[in-house]
Amino acid sequence: MSKLFGFIGAFVGSTIGWYIGDQVGLMTAVILSGVGTGVGLWYGRKKARDYG
Repeated sequence: MSKLFGFIGAFVGSTIGWYIGDQVGLMTAVILSGVGTGVGLWYGRKKARDYG
C-alpha cells in the first residue's frame, strides 16, 4: 500500500509542480516537477503509514 500511495503522490506532485513551473519557463517546470515528485512521494507514503 505504501508504494501505491507513494506513486500516486509522486504523480500528482509532479504534475502540479510542472504546471506551476510552466508559467515561468521550461527549466523552472523541470525543477518544480522534481520538487513536487519528492514532496508527493513523502506525503503519499506518510498517508499510507497513517492509513494502515
